[in-house]
Amino acid sequence: MKFTKMQGIGNDYVYVNCFEEQVDNPEQTARLVSDRHFGVGSDGLILIGPSKVADCRMRMFNEDGSEGSMCGNGIRCVGKYVYDHGIVDRLRITVETKGGIKTLDMEEEDGKVVLVRVDMGIPRLVSKLPERILVDGREREFVGIDVGNPHAVYFCPDVDSLDLEKIGPAYECHPRFPDRVNTEFTRIIDRKHIQMRVWERGSGETWACGTGATACAVAAMMSGLVEDSVEVRLKGGNLQIRWDRTEGHVYMTGPAVEVFCGEIVV
Repeated sequence: MKFTKMQGIGNDYVYVNCFEEQVDNPEQTARLVSDRHFGVGSDGLILIGPSKVADCRMRMFNEDGSEGSMCGNGIRCVGKYVYDHGIVDRLRITVETKGGIKTLDMEEEDGKVVLVRVDMGIPRLVSKLPERILVDGREREFVGIDVGNPHAVYFCPDVDSLDLEKIGPAYECHPRFPDRVNTEFTRIIDRKHIQMRVWERGSGETWACGTGATACAVAAMMSGLVEDSVEVRLKGGNLQIRWDRTEGHVYMTGPAVEVFCGEIVV
């Protein structure tokens, strides 16, 4: 199987061009390629293929083989891939995802895409503002936001000292979330800057999460803690999130990078 390794601020995936390749068992393939000791090493697998309703279709599989609805950093790399590799010839495209059709606006330098803005759609509040639950015997408050996939945002005075490997599974698999949930631990720096760490369902802690950054920004905006345009700082880099309350849509902007191409037996 031919593949391309790509990353968006450290959130790395193995991408397969399914206009040319066929992946019969993506769940198993995702587990194989994600392994950082015996595979390629990634946060998961993303398949890029034809779509009847958009310029291309994206399927995203987590490190554990489970299929996700949407990936913000991943979709930026999908946009870069299809433009850089000549599948599309426009800098505005649409991508079909399990979480709906997303519109991408891309910026290029020397014929290669370097920056992508994604219309993340209209976010949905799926909890009280905030909602209280008991996690590991301690009462916590979270804001539930759906941006094509589910997120629980927790505001914390400090995120650097959190032992996510220890506490993350209890948040991800809490009974309040029967399908599991992506969890964002968020610190408000000031009205225009947020720091975030993420525990993703099916992958654990990743260096970045585009939908998570969108969710934590919107949760902070809904709570009146920040302006409607903020910079979200993650382990792998920064994303710009802007909420247009007039039309209701949220926009995420960040880089996309191709790392290398290769082949692997699956």
